[in-house]
Amino acid sequence: MGKFRGWHIVAGFAAMLLTAALGTAMGLNNTAAFMASCVAFVAVSKGMESHLAKRRREAAARLPGQSQGQNQGDSARALDADKSERDGRA
Repeated sequence: MGKFRGWHIVAGFAAMLLTAALGTAMGLNNTAAFMASCVAFVAVSKGMESHLAKRRREAAARLPGQSQGQNQGDSARALDADKSERDGRA
């Protein structure tokens, strides 16, 4: 998966395009098709974001050398080495 963190947005956009095509094929007007597409985007992107976050938490729990006494935030930082660059902290 690499360092790209926008898979939930890509999945939501794909769902939005599919829903717009289906809404238009069903004969919905443009406003209704757009609203249905927006709902699909939010639902799919939030679901995908939740799924990916769960996988990251599970991967953090399986890191070798982690003791039970370490903070959960420490293991999450180990998975995301470039977080300080994205937050603006050097």
